[in-house]
Amino acid sequence: MTENVKFGVYMPKDLAVEVEEFLKKSRIKSKSRLIQEALRLFLAEHGWESGGKVAGIIGVMYNHHVKGVDSELIDVQHDYLDVIVSTLHIHVTHELCMLGIVVRGDSDKIKELISKIMNIKGVTNVRQILLITEG
Repeated sequence: MTENVKFGVYMPKDLAVEVEEFLKKSRIKSKSRLIQEALRLFLAEHGWESGGKVAGIIGVMYNHHVKGVDSELIDVQHDYLDVIVSTLHIHVTHELCMLGIVVRGDSDKIKELISKIMNIKGVTNVRQILLITEG
């Protein structure tokens, strides 16, 4: 069993109210447990940025009616075949598409890929879930 450490956290009142409301509706009943889960998620989401080998998925939402967005996304993916394992294309609405890009490899190379995707006109959201596989 691990040793617990107690420390204080200051937050804006509106956020504290939001936390209380969430706890009332949630399966999580303890503020400590909520903060522990939030910190673990934050560290998992951002820990990959420090380098090493990673694996995960990049979610991309884009408006496919924007001229050239589809072909530009494909061109960028072709430039990163060494880290892209697979992709999934989903038609969300008549205009909006979602792309799931499964990646594995060097975190710096994957950062480049994410940056290039974010800068494509027509891309509205990019969100990654990446975990370190090797330090």
